Amino acid sequence: MNTATDPRPLLARATGQFASLVATVEPSRLDTPTPCSEFDIRALIGHVTGNTLAYALFAEGGSVEDEPGGIAKAPGGEWTAAYTAAGERLVAAGQGLDDNALDRMVNLGFATMPLRGALSAIVMEISAHTWDLHQALGGGHELDPELAVFSLAYARETLPPGRRGAPVPFEPVRPAPEGADAYGRLAAWLGREVPVDG
Repeated sequence: MNTATDPRPLLARATGQFASLVATVEPSRLDTPTPCSEFDIRALIGHVTGNTLAYALFAEGGSVEDEPGGIAKAPGGEWTAAYTAAGERLVAAGQGLDDNALDRMVNLGFATMPLRGALSAIVMEISAHTWDLHQALGGGHELDPELAVFSLAYARETLPPGRRGAPVPFEPVRPAPEGADAYGRLAAWLGREVPVDG
């Protein structure tokens, strides 16, 4: 990946895609496991909502000390509205930045990096968890391939196989099945077991 890449145009696509999948989740499916072993669908949506809000805060100039952390809660279980609002805040924060702000260093708690890297990381995070949710729901929705290509390139550059375990929250790289698309290769790189048809 070219480290000069501006990830801001991808924020709306990544958050919009995840929000669209969340909108398809029936309440009866919230306890369904996902390929991200620590999360069922409810916890996965909460995790992505919390992280989306955290990175919006970083883009707005806040710090990790201001970030509440933890899994976000949705009042009354209104996950679609909660995630849509979080995504809109992240997109607005990105749009409000001038180009020079992308080089501002931000402390994420587990790492310090330029804001452009942090925004690339949240695109990767949302894209990977979109695949998790997509798999948990049984597929059936076409996913934006460019998001996965971008995210896979970023993951390979910043998360080499030797960088696993605390504080890096990913399992060891697993082999991707032959013919896996970019989402499947991204999932495998981040430690997911990818089905042959996934």
